[in-house]
Amino acid sequence: MTRVAIVTGASSGIGRAASLRLAADGMAVLAVGRDSAALQEVCKQIVASGGNAEPLVVDVTTADAPRQIVAAATAKWGGVDGLVNAAGIIASGSVMDTADEAFDTMMDLNLRASFRLIRAASTALIARQGAVVNVSSVAGLRAFPGLLAYSVSKAAVDQLTRCAALDLAPQQVRVNAVNPGVVVTNLHKRGGMDEDRYAAFLEHSKTTHPMGRAGKPEEVADLIAFLMSPASGWITGETIAVDGGRHLTCLR
Repeated sequence: MTRVAIVTGASSGIGRAASLRLAADGMAVLAVGRDSAALQEVCKQIVASGGNAEPLVVDVTTADAPRQIVAAATAKWGGVDGLVNAAGIIASGSVMDTADEAFDTMMDLNLRASFRLIRAASTALIARQGAVVNVSSVAGLRAFPGLLAYSVSKAAVDQLTRCAALDLAPQQVRVNAVNPGVVVTNLHKRGGMDEDRYAAFLEHSKTTHPMGRAGKPEEVADLIAFLMSPASGWITGETIAVDGGRHLTCLR
């Protein structure tokens, strides 16, 4: 029986790396995102390497997205063994200047979409005693100035992870989260940083991460793959930092 993973945010960054890594482990991947061309490229790369993947272009925040995503995976491969909630956004803003709309947009994509997809996939996951991995952030574990809505959304993802883990544990479905530090992706540039600011941000990250560098998407994907594998079969409800030690530090 083919093991099947749904990966949101699969067109770039950690979601893309997770799709490639899970496919290399032999899982069929439903690659979900909004960028059709990028999804097609990811799936072509997986298929060229002997893997199995299908793109699905959908906005995960829309009302019918969870049903559509689960239906696509089960129609293609007959079930769901894993769900990776990697879709997300970031934006700067303090408690003084974050607008209601900006706060709601952050919560809608980073938190609500993950909750709704876990709920929609729960029956399929229970049938195969599958696993969920939510992509959170070091900002879910630690507070940072000027990052209010993002930090609150990721702290909520961590609590969603723990609550869902308890709810699904009797059915042998595991739910965990990974909490990356700064990882070299398009996330911050899509959140408003231009090339110069982003280059300076990555340089500064050498001083804020004890291991002296930003991370790679593949390093987070390796942890996601472990949490999807039988090797982690007795691990649930964990929020695991993969951040070069960033969560251990004081404000810098």
